[in-house]
Amino acid sequence: MSDSRLLRIGTRNSPMALAQVERVRALLADRHPEVAVDVVSMTTSGDRWHGDLAALGGKGAFTKEVDAALLAGDVDVAVHCVKDVPGDRPVPAGTVMAAYLARDDVRDCLVHPGGLSIERLPAGSRIGTSAVRRIAQLTLHWPHLVPVPVRGNANSRLAKLDAGDTYDALLLAVSGLERIGRADRITHPIDVDTMVPAIGSGTLVLQCRDDDTSTRDLVARLGDPRTARETVAERTLLHILQGNCHSPIAALARTEPDGRLGLRARVLSIDGKTVLDAHEWAADPLTLGTSVAAALLRQGARELLDLPAHGSV
Repeated sequence: MSDSRLLRIGTRNSPMALAQVERVRALLADRHPEVAVDVVSMTTSGDRWHGDLAALGGKGAFTKEVDAALLAGDVDVAVHCVKDVPGDRPVPAGTVMAAYLARDDVRDCLVHPGGLSIERLPAGSRIGTSAVRRIAQLTLHWPHLVPVPVRGNANSRLAKLDAGDTYDALLLAVSGLERIGRADRITHPIDVDTMVPAIGSGTLVLQCRDDDTSTRDLVARLGDPRTARETVAERTLLHILQGNCHSPIAALARTEPDGRLGLRARVLSIDGKTVLDAHEWAADPLTLGTSVAAALLRQGARELLDLPAHGSV
């Protein structure tokens, strides 16, 4: 684009969300220096709520105010962490996911003040996490550890850990800590085949109005095709399984050297005693996500997912 223009970017006003917008701003400055950026930040209902997210309607609590601003024309682009975008329903009518940025580290990690790995933690150690996906896999692999609910952004969680009153360690996303400049707190990244990541881990998506073709074309140039294919496979699986904030679903799509996609997915009971696994390969992400979801449903995923659980993915 040769003419200068202003791009209004909508986001949550949490430190991590603002750091994510800075990544978008840097990409635009590098590839489209003629574009000026105005950041429009807002507090979402998910940020204000300190209880169980399921009681607030799930993951959409972190996106609906930003989506509303996009639809109202108050912003041109919304920046979301894919993990925060609901997978059990379509994106809001009139909007489109225009670009998925190149994926960051997808791993979960342990944060421990004494530098211990998760395998060395003593029995009874209190692990701060409210994600049912993490809780289920924690109890699967380390049943001697005790998950304890935690809410708030990463900085507030770290502050609670350092206070030492409630948690002995935290489970957090590597990418999140890196985005807010706290990679120094990462004690032990956990292998993805042990702690299978959340769907959309490490991925940012840029959402636009469907009819705003100039903005769609602009931000599409920031996208990464490989990440887009992997994310579509994962979110197709999530949509078919009707996963939401209290569903212990984990999945990771990876691009093989021959160009095929591999998708490994896991559905668990919250106590970690029942584990359903599926791993398949295909060229088309929609086909792959559908096939892996069908394999899990044949194993009994629907019955497992219909069991009551609490937390967030």
